[in-house]
Amino acid sequence: MDKRLLDLLVCPICKGPLRSNGVGAALELVCRPDRLAYAVRDGIPLMLSEEARVLSADDPLLDR
Repeated sequence: MDKRLLDLLVCPICKGPLRSNGVGAALELVCRPDRLAYAVRDGIPLMLSEEARVLSADDPLLDR
């Protein structure tokens, strides 16, 4: 995913920064305050809160 695009994207819920996690087909954009992970498919981030994966409070992705 293009670094410039990642710098522009924010969480659609809290408008906070997103962190990328994974590579290729496993790439996700993680919002730590909302504990959500947004999938990226074919280079396109799916930024719908209904489609986001909810992370548990002890998920290691929240520590990064």
